[in-house]
Amino acid sequence: MQAQTDFDPWWTALTVWGVVNAVNILQSVGFLSRVRTGSMEVNHLLGYVMIALAIPSIVALIAFVRAGAGWLHWIGPAVFVIFIALMVVVDYASPVEFRSPMRYEILVPYLVLFFGAILLMGLPMFCLNRQLWLLTVVTSVLLLGSMGVAMRKGVG
Repeated sequence: MQAQTDFDPWWTALTVWGVVNAVNILQSVGFLSRVRTGSMEVNHLLGYVMIALAIPSIVALIAFVRAGAGWLHWIGPAVFVIFIALMVVVDYASPVEFRSPMRYEILVPYLVLFFGAILLMGLPMFCLNRQLWLLTVVTSVLLLGSMGVAMRKGVG
């Protein structure tokens, strides 16, 4: 029996694409809920959905690695899983307030991993399907816009 040498990254790329866009939309809703309610309650609940999104990310990551796909394909899901691990620790398992007042030793890695994951999960679609990549650009702009609105209102 011969090992499969061709790898069709389409299903895994679509999985990662779905995750990155779901994250962008969930976080946009979370930021806007902070503006509306002045609290992190909705954002905290949406965090559980983001934690669940680590599962398809791990499946895609394993598929990419097993198939020997290039680093550009697997790095996004890997960074996202690392971000989720940090988020679970500082927001859920052992909650630490690091947003206000700002604790840069937590906030900087948190934001670098979060935005790095979004960039790295969205980037491969640029080569695979430009229309789907443009949709990711739209949801990313929505995320940044809602974050900006929340920051202006003092709840970012």
